[in-house]
Amino acid sequence: MVVGSSKTDMTQNLINPVERPQVTNELSENVILTTVEDLYNWAKLSSLWPLLYGTACCFIEFAALIGSRFDFDRFGLVPRSSPRQADLLITAGTITMKYAPALVRLYEQMPEPKYVIAMGACTITGGMFSMDSPSAVRGVDKLIPVDVYIPGCPPRPEAIIDAIIKLRKKIANETIQERSKITQTHRYYQVAHKMKVVEPILTGQYLQSETRQAPPKALAEAYGMPVPAALEGEQQEEV
Repeated sequence: MVVGSSKTDMTQNLINPVERPQVTNELSENVILTTVEDLYNWAKLSSLWPLLYGTACCFIEFAALIGSRFDFDRFGLVPRSSPRQADLLITAGTITMKYAPALVRLYEQMPEPKYVIAMGACTITGGMFSMDSPSAVRGVDKLIPVDVYIPGCPPRPEAIIDAIIKLRKKIANETIQERSKITQTHRYYQVAHKMKVVEPILTGQYLQSETRQAPPKALAEAYGMPVPAALEGEQQEEV
């Protein structure tokens, strides 16, 4: 946009110049005033590292988000394969009762501060398995605390981006004092079973039998091989 005092005025001031901004000596242009909480929250929301994790069909949509079409790296999200290096857990897929302890273990291995996004109907309410399946967990919020819910079966990658934007807004409004007071209301406890230990049926001892250590007598005689002492003993017993 060009602003001039008159048509004859040859001096033109550009509001948005193309050139790079120059460093000046003015204090207002070189000093940024902020708070520790805003700087802390800005650092957290700008570098969310999700865990490369999925259990069912929702992970296909999450994998599409990593590709070049949606490119969620522009939000600072770098997928990590280790829970010790991740601070965002997206539960992409159905969680069963048998898998629940593993999910809780992954969440506990993540360092603080950490956040959870429940993706899909199966992780929120059990989805299509909520009526007939005896093993599906009816909501992962019974196991771990959830920050953002994404409904759908399965939700598209755009829905995940919208959830991440909402999570970033939530992180921006957090305070250090409130974060330390947040406690989990629902918790999963693993009950030790009372089953008896049964000895394995297949021990591999049948491979150590004498009949497997030496060829049969008829085959040994056909090849002109000496008959082993074990086979000779068996022959005498039969006679």
